[in-house]
Amino acid sequence: MTKGFIAFVAALFMAAPVYSQTCQPEEIAYKVKNEAFNNSKVEELSQYMTDRLGSRLAASQMKLRAEKLVIDKLNELGLSNPRAEFASEFTKGGWDNLKNYVAMTAPYYCSFAANPKAWSGSTDGLVKGECMVLDVNEIADLDKYKGKLAGKIVLMPEQRKYELSFRPMASRYTDEQLNDMTKDRRPSSGSWSRGSYNRALQHAIDSVLMAEQVLAVISGDGTFNIPGSRGATYKVGDKEPVTQIVLPIEDHGRMVRLVNSGEKVEMELDIKNQFTDNQRINNIIAEIPGTDPKLKNEIVLIGAHLDSWHGGTGGADNAAGCITMMEAMRILKAIGVSPRRTIRLALWGGEEQGLYGSRGYADKYLYDSDKKKAQSGYDDFVIYMNMDFGSGRFRGVYLEENDMAYPFFEAWKKPLASLGFETLSPRRVGSTDHVSFSSLGLPAYQFIQDPLDYFRAYHTTMDTYERMSIDDLKVNAAIVAWLAYNAAMDNGRIPVKPGFPDKLAEDKK
Repeated sequence: MTKGFIAFVAALFMAAPVYSQTCQPEEIAYKVKNEAFNNSKVEELSQYMTDRLGSRLAASQMKLRAEKLVIDKLNELGLSNPRAEFASEFTKGGWDNLKNYVAMTAPYYCSFAANPKAWSGSTDGLVKGECMVLDVNEIADLDKYKGKLAGKIVLMPEQRKYELSFRPMASRYTDEQLNDMTKDRRPSSGSWSRGSYNRALQHAIDSVLMAEQVLAVISGDGTFNIPGSRGATYKVGDKEPVTQIVLPIEDHGRMVRLVNSGEKVEMELDIKNQFTDNQRINNIIAEIPGTDPKLKNEIVLIGAHLDSWHGGTGGADNAAGCITMMEAMRILKAIGVSPRRTIRLALWGGEEQGLYGSRGYADKYLYDSDKKKAQSGYDDFVIYMNMDFGSGRFRGVYLEENDMAYPFFEAWKKPLASLGFETLSPRRVGSTDHVSFSSLGLPAYQFIQDPLDYFRAYHTTMDTYERMSIDDLKVNAAIVAWLAYNAAMDNGRIPVKPGFPDKLAEDKK
């Protein structure tokens, strides 16, 4: 072998990025698990983040109250510099429900579990009125209702009917399902669609209902006599919308069937909502500072969204994620580790309305989408780990089609096999905060979680403390603490996807 060849090979290694990965000592793994399972604060945090905080609708007074209480808790946990950071403008402003009474009074009396739509208007105290079913398939159908709706309570048509299901109320992933997740879907050309939504028709309906001065609009969403949580179209400066109420499909369907069969159906309502001019979305941030002079400005980011819908207390969606990430930070503080890189906790605002908090963070620190330019924080971004699929146990992680992430998680997950954390899926998943970072080519991941009863309960008034599995959250916190520590200590880093961030500017041309 010539000296020239040796020099050539050495130059190649020096030019290549460092992709090495190591697993931290088993002694640290023991300390993490011991603290997580024998000194857990998950139960205490779970009650605090649900019962104490209450609902946390984006920009609401309840959300602002929750931010202050969470900062107090992070200070109590000993984290560095807990703070609220402005993330984004929010033109809908704040909205809080202060009173909610809904009942059918004819042909007989029945009180309902109801949920006003967020950003919908109030009634003028207790109001009573006859119900009419609005049967509209196209804009022209509205003509037959003009001049006939004043003072009426409008029932929207049934959109779904209850069907008996023999599926279990809650479930865990089987080995077969987890094995299937390891298969790469990229060769498939399949696509999916959200279905059609006639925005023009909905706008025309809203305009007619406002002009006709109806008392309220009733729609159906949610099963097992539990109403769902939804929002009305509104922005600060608009006229206050008509009162809009969500009933479970069973109660809503009952009244629609009664009216359609010729019965006279009447209701009484007393709804009081408060609008506030808070056009800000905030994130809650705290850290464990890095100690390596060369690496301390690099950020290992973990997070979940703090905001919730207004009907319940956001237990599974997403106090569960916040609890896990807060407990992970507490564990690392308790065992006294000194990470080389900074480990940062972010509890996002405005996720439910469109990832406002995480997108605002990304714009501020990582990539300016208006200037099409990477920020200084882009190169310091090491990894983001997100939790937002309920409180089910972590079974692995979705790697967002980033093949370069495999060897890192393979190394780091070795002490986690006994906790059932083994599945590395190449697949992408969406609709939560890691997308704000993965779309920039950065290493950002959502965990694979046992579904439990998440899809039955989320975005409804039953999403409370009771929807959380405390034992699963203990496991999840231990896993996050371990992975975050490994990412903060490893000599290597998961690479940014090839072509990024330059590809972002090219895509926007």
